[in-house]
Amino acid sequence: MARKLCLITGASAGIGAALAREYAANGWDLALTARREDRLKELADELKDKYGVECLTIAADLAKKSAPKAIVKAIKDAGRQIDGLINNAGYGLPGTYNQPSWKDHEQFLTVMLTAPLELCYLVLPEMQKRKFGRIINVASLAGHLPGTNGHTLYGADKSFLIKFSQSLNVENLRHGVHVNALCPGFTFSEFHDVNSTRKMVSKMPNYMWESAERVAKEGYAAVERNDPVHITGKVNNFLALLIRILPEAVGMAMMNSQSKNFRAEKAK
Repeated sequence: MARKLCLITGASAGIGAALAREYAANGWDLALTARREDRLKELADELKDKYGVECLTIAADLAKKSAPKAIVKAIKDAGRQIDGLINNAGYGLPGTYNQPSWKDHEQFLTVMLTAPLELCYLVLPEMQKRKFGRIINVASLAGHLPGTNGHTLYGADKSFLIKFSQSLNVENLRHGVHVNALCPGFTFSEFHDVNSTRKMVSKMPNYMWESAERVAKEGYAAVERNDPVHITGKVNNFLALLIRILPEAVGMAMMNSQSKNFRAEKAK
């Protein structure tokens, strides 16, 4: 096939679906994966009709440790190579650290950390050989901010992905592989419904919110420029800058006072 193919995890809704539309609009074929096969097929049909691109749909649960290898194998078995990877799948785990079970934490880390790392590990060698590749690890503004009261592992995971993406970016400069950590803030999607914070975050002012489509457009442009890290939106960039220049104790106090507005301290 002449067109390049991008694998997108968590592609059934929100930022993942918006990124799929953005890549299709720019002429990429797609491999879409998520748990909800019906949603994937609906999106695939939409993209084929609108943009004339080919779409593979792979129903998979990244909480299963076998999923990354199975996804890559399914794409290769279809006769395609992976030219782009977007690690987008994710969710928040409400509650302070000892409220969720360790099994819940373990599953969270498998989806949010182990799976993205393994997928990068699996696709990078071929990208390096071909001297072309695009990788976006969807992180978050939370990765640039102090820790919060509740959702204990979320910011820590996103901070890891940011540093990891920076390292991969530097390591692959000579290989023609662009690596980016995409860091959106509050985004209109199903994310807050899934993690039981919809009622809380709905009180946030409108200027704090972005559309998934805007995040996707900025993400596509950022990885093409080979920006190691891209924070979306002026407000989010201002907040990240403010936290960097404030004394750490002041930043921690600010986050502690505001956590109740966007982090559920108790698991639902």
